[in-house]
Amino acid sequence: MRMTSRTRKKAVNLSVDSQLLEAARAQGINLSAVLEHALAQQAAQRWLDENRMAIESYNEEVRANGVWSDGWRRW
Repeated sequence: MRMTSRTRKKAVNLSVDSQLLEAARAQGINLSAVLEHALAQQAAQRWLDENRMAIESYNEEVRANGVWSDGWRRW
């Protein structure tokens, strides 16, 4: 899922190691941006893991037989 500036945000409560939080704040790290990025990465990785067999099967089919539109392409 792609996040945009128009995406609605929701406040949440989290527990974070206090020293880590202090260090992040001292460095000006945007905690919300870091969390959103990490969640998006986790979701994408999970999707890839769950669909790996189908993707590999499709890729093997294309390697063996090409894609359905091969005969229609003009390049």
